[in-house]
Amino acid sequence: MKNYSEDVSRQYHIQVAVGEVGRYVIMPGDPKRCEKIAQYLDHPVFVADNREYVTYTGTLDGVKVSVTSTGIGGPSASIAMEELYRCGADTFVRIGTCGGMQPEVKSGDIVIATGAIRMEGTSKEYAPIEFPAVPDLAVTNALALAAREKGYPFHTGVVQCKDAFYGQHEPEIKPVSYELMNKWEAWKRLGCLASEMESAALFVVASYLHVRVGSCFLVMANQEREKLGLENPVVHDTDMAIQVAVEAIRRLIREDEKK
Repeated sequence: MKNYSEDVSRQYHIQVAVGEVGRYVIMPGDPKRCEKIAQYLDHPVFVADNREYVTYTGTLDGVKVSVTSTGIGGPSASIAMEELYRCGADTFVRIGTCGGMQPEVKSGDIVIATGAIRMEGTSKEYAPIEFPAVPDLAVTNALALAAREKGYPFHTGVVQCKDAFYGQHEPEIKPVSYELMNKWEAWKRLGCLASEMESAALFVVASYLHVRVGSCFLVMANQEREKLGLENPVVHDTDMAIQVAVEAIRRLIREDEKK
């Protein structure tokens, strides 16, 4: 396809060129988290800042690793993955925040996705709706082992992905409240752990590209616990999720080197 960048050596949206990122990439949503995550790398270097995409590259155990933000939602996340792939990346870990859906999923816990409900639009432009949105098993196992090793409270299971943040938090006043509220109840009855906005798109795009991806999240709060009158503080510190992602990348590097 035509490259619309002023500098055709760089990808149009992320403004990164081949050789500037590693095969392993940590993908937060918020651009402001990139610098914080980069501090966990050795010798981090700022690479690019364009639109919602900020990129740093450093090393872990001598292997090049990058951090690139995706912005909010599936469309911008899929663009980041496609363009990073064109620059040589093949292993991705999304970290971010989510809202818990089951009473046992508490603020401050970690959720590691084993699958995602495709209640968003981006993945439908990559695969029929019958195709499942699932992460790579090796990446998911590395995340779970990292969380367990660090002793962090964590859950593994299906997450729900949507496009409308306020459709989740104010469904009763939306014109399609009948659909939003009924489906939310269905996801809860099916044991869905949490709600977020990017993983379904990333999982399906990764399947299309034949690359590896996994997701882990900080639970900021849980509106279902709030409804039940249970303790429900709002937690903003994503450091535990960052540490889990970094340790998972270290594990994957070791495993890949053995191969």
